[in-house]
Amino acid sequence: MAMTMNGSVRLEAAREAVWAKLNDPAVLKACLPGCEELEQTEDGGFRATAKIKVGPVSARFRGRVTLSDLNPPNGYRIAGEGEGGIAGFAKGGAIVVLHEDGDGTVLTYDVEAQIGGKLAQLGQRLINGSAKKIADEFFGNFAKAFRVN
Repeated sequence: MAMTMNGSVRLEAAREAVWAKLNDPAVLKACLPGCEELEQTEDGGFRATAKIKVGPVSARFRGRVTLSDLNPPNGYRIAGEGEGGIAGFAKGGAIVVLHEDGDGTVLTYDVEAQIGGKLAQLGQRLINGSAKKIADEFFGNFAKAFRVN
């Protein structure tokens, strides 16, 4: 099952500060819903474990994320894949772009993903709703990271 999602969020921080937090494993781990482990790899990507619930299916996903087309502090491309055992798999990518907006920064994202296994059997509406909820929670947490410091 294929899925696309896009959106934007305005952050009350300079573009360089947003870029730094987008590349900080501790910040990302704190912002990702269900994230249990997140560590940077030698190639500049990340290895992660997250427990995610989509409708009646709950699974622990282990995966890898790589960053490419790095253009500091303007954006990058993210590609990742994860396995959730019997629940299935997810793989996809996103383009993240940062634009200055007065004294803040607008982060835009375009995501394309594919899921398979038990998750794919849940139906497009449930999957899209869950993905939007996870994205909204991540960006809400990410915006809070700028208010704390």
